[in-house]
Amino acid sequence: MPGLGTIVDAAFIIIGGLIGLVFGKRFSERFQSSMLNACGLSILFIGIGGVMSQMLVVAESGGFTTAGSVMLASSLTIGAIIGEAINIEKHMEHFGEWLKAKTGSHGDTGFVNGFVSASLVVSIGAMAVLGPINEGLYGDSSVLFAKSILDLILILLMTLSHGKGAIFSFIPVVIIQGLITLLAGLIKPFMIPEAISSLTLVGSVLIAALGINMVWDKHIRVSNLFPSVIVAVIWAFIAAKVF
Repeated sequence: MPGLGTIVDAAFIIIGGLIGLVFGKRFSERFQSSMLNACGLSILFIGIGGVMSQMLVVAESGGFTTAGSVMLASSLTIGAIIGEAINIEKHMEHFGEWLKAKTGSHGDTGFVNGFVSASLVVSIGAMAVLGPINEGLYGDSSVLFAKSILDLILILLMTLSHGKGAIFSFIPVVIIQGLITLLAGLIKPFMIPEAISSLTLVGSVLIAALGINMVWDKHIRVSNLFPSVIVAVIWAFIAAKVF
């Protein structure tokens, strides 16, 4: 059934968020602060692991070398220019404020940040693209089912630390993954191995940046870097065809 994996993913996000919301109320501010750090560290090292899996290459000499540095720097720079021009973060924050008002969460100061951060965590990465493509073309939901379990854990942690805004990250997941499932036939030709590797590398950097924001209380505008993922795929596709 096309879309089943995305429906399950969205349901798991909601379940994880509700569990986090129930248990989060039982913890003091000191515990919530520690949970925020735990969540941030988890996301940071998930991102670092993804980066290392793509950048570290075994050299013929038996040591390690790095790959993809030029593509990474170029994709992030071009993506940042595009994202800042569109100001994606501003639009996401406005939508978050709208959700906050509609859900009667006026006193929840962390609602918008929770929504934006969680939305990026569950929407960036190879699984969020390859899963819907496999489902749309072959009816294979296994990748999205695996992603659902990971998303449940991450959103549970993010709800503990950020509040109920994180639960509504299921909305962009349904929209983005649903569209990819519908357009799978058009997207698949671009998802050559080089493009998947580039998407994983750049997407992992953005996930790591979210972890940095949470652990060190920085404000890297990760939303405005989101176009970098698309630039990376296009870069890899063109490079493979040309070179």
